Amino acid sequence: MIYVELTLLAILILIAALIFTNALEHLGARIGISEGVTGSVFAAVGTAMPETMIPILALVFGSASEGETARQAIGVGAILGAPLLLSTLAMFLMAVAVVFSRKPTGIFEPESSGLRRDLNFFLIAFGVATAALFMPHSMRWLDFVICAFLVTLYPVYIWRTVRASSALVEGGHGTEAHNPLLLSRLALPTNMPVILVQVAIGLAVLVVGVEGFIHSIESLSNRLGISALILSLLIAPLASELPEQVNSILWVRRKRDTLAFGNVTGAMVFQGSLLPALGILMTPWQPTPAILGSVIATLFAAAWLRLMLMRGYLRVWQLVLNGTLYAGYIVTVLAPSGWNGQMG
Repeated sequence: MIYVELTLLAILILIAALIFTNALEHLGARIGISEGVTGSVFAAVGTAMPETMIPILALVFGSASEGETARQAIGVGAILGAPLLLSTLAMFLMAVAVVFSRKPTGIFEPESSGLRRDLNFFLIAFGVATAALFMPHSMRWLDFVICAFLVTLYPVYIWRTVRASSALVEGGHGTEAHNPLLLSRLALPTNMPVILVQVAIGLAVLVVGVEGFIHSIESLSNRLGISALILSLLIAPLASELPEQVNSILWVRRKRDTLAFGNVTGAMVFQGSLLPALGILMTPWQPTPAILGSVIATLFAAAWLRLMLMRGYLRVWQLVLNGTLYAGYIVTVLAPSGWNGQMG
């Protein structure tokens, strides 16, 4: 029964995020901003909401009766699992989606300045968050300094991204909404109030689905005897990041590479800066083997993409390596003699 519940909740989360993202695309088109802003900020934050809600609800609104250690493990797993999946599996799936049409040596052509900016900000933020894993408890004040830096970094990123928007729109990178607003199918006009109503509906359904998902992960953890940390590192991102992956696959198949990559890398910046700050403040934030393995794989995957950009275009085969990192992590962490995922 628990597996049916998880499946239904994952479907609910997916529907909610699609409603949310559809509204955000129309919002971006109506405001007249670039594909970079729509992909890296609007769509990225919108489709990142399911994964974002899991650690917030687990760490901030969890009750003592539900088990503090389990909820901390779920929160940390969700915080670190999303960047891991986005930097590895999501990139791999985009490559698979076009491997026959573009060939393994084919190239992706996203707007390069925006992609470089996303990866630069992510590597800085997530690198700092990783360093915080090794801070001694006696230097608690340094945790607050790191959190302040991470929280400040994301608004700076948004400012840099929005500042570049006007020139990109003039260069032909303006946002276009290719699918009708979902509420317009109910004979409602596609205007700003209706768009904002659809945003609110998507967010409300999202909260309901994610709260149920947290309880289901806790139950499954107890039933299988697998740590809540491992389950939330692997299962939660697979379910809640589906909108990101589906949208990016559809965009990349239509050769809208800027939106496809921005949707993923923009979410990486969002989830690699603000959410680790929450984890640093509200959990032990210690480098257990499972946690350390996930952050190493994530940083290596992002650094690989940035290095390939420095050498020229991103090619289809290069993103396959990102997928092998994800597969290797899963095999290692789930092996009978694998890492202990419990938090210390």
